[in-house]
Amino acid sequence: MTELAKKRPEFRNIHALKDLPGYRLPVAGIVSILHRVSGVLMFLALPFIIWLFDTSISSEYSFARFRAVFSVGVWIIPGIVFKLAALALIWAYLHHFIAGLRHLWMDLSHAAVTKEFGAKSAIVTLAASLTLTAALGLKLFGAY
Repeated sequence: MTELAKKRPEFRNIHALKDLPGYRLPVAGIVSILHRVSGVLMFLALPFIIWLFDTSISSEYSFARFRAVFSVGVWIIPGIVFKLAALALIWAYLHHFIAGLRHLWMDLSHAAVTKEFGAKSAIVTLAASLTLTAALGLKLFGAY
């Protein structure tokens, strides 16, 4: 006796406002998207970071100005905004680095290409990047 397979729903058009809010992205997908976001953030900020580094090491006076920007601010922008921007770049670097190591491990180890490993390593990646960002953020904001 043959049973007819239940026909699967066929989606031809995705209605972003109706279909996407109900979709649950797996943790590995979130880490993958954040890896791309952190890479773009670092790429776009690279000229600014190079300029900051060059200016900060040119003299003692310019280094003192940078310290003042992070503590007092510039014009109408308070120093906390610059610290938050620096914290965002710290997170971008840490997340991109750790997620990159995760991707390298999955490329080199064929045993690591499973759904379970993908989910567990994604959680470890998120936890490690957020923990390290929090630790460096505490240092940045003067907690220790």
